[in-house]
Amino acid sequence: MAHVCVRSNMRPRSCVSSYDGVEFERYAGTAAGRDRGRAMSKGATVVKVALSLSDMDRHHYANYALTLAQHPSETPGRMMIRILAYALFADEGLAFGRGLSAQDEPDLAQTDLTGGILRWIDVGHPDEAALRRACGRAREVIVVVYQGRTSETWWDKQAPVLSKLSNLKVMSVPGTQSTALAALAARQMNLQCLIQDGQVQILSETNAVTLDVVSLKESIRDTASGSR
Repeated sequence: MAHVCVRSNMRPRSCVSSYDGVEFERYAGTAAGRDRGRAMSKGATVVKVALSLSDMDRHHYANYALTLAQHPSETPGRMMIRILAYALFADEGLAFGRGLSAQDEPDLAQTDLTGGILRWIDVGHPDEAALRRACGRAREVIVVVYQGRTSETWWDKQAPVLSKLSNLKVMSVPGTQSTALAALAARQMNLQCLIQDGQVQILSETNAVTLDVVSLKESIRDTASGSR
């Protein structure tokens, strides 16, 4: 069972299990979720990340111990974008999904105490039908694209239709920057993430990458709350 342990000011706050289907089973008296017994896909690589997050835009400062599964067909770049997405929306109710081993499930999901999906986060280029279904199940759906010209082509084609989905947000990481981020990938990582004025800096023990995450489409939630 994969867990995300959250620490703030050196005091443990909660642990959130990996996402399972469309709901979380909550531990009594906590905001934690429990994996319902689905194992990581056969052949997946277990990746562990010690993430120190300083998000000055959200005034969110915490240390996270992340465990996620890298499917055999998942590139290091895609995996690192999943970690970036976690940092951008870090919350004690946010957890990784089963990734490429599961269809029709988000890469990450944030739930409330009732199991309702607050945020459904996908990485890459989901098709229109999948996004429509997700928008009907979650309060907000977020897509993070990162593959340069391929992502630009996808967005140019999908924008006229996806613009009608009011609770959909689309974000883009420049291709050259996502390539630099992929170079940090390892089975065990100690990362620092600094976020300020929309710019993200991720530092490993040996290197640092600066990312300019651009919003291609905002959602109603952005307009109403001013959130990322």
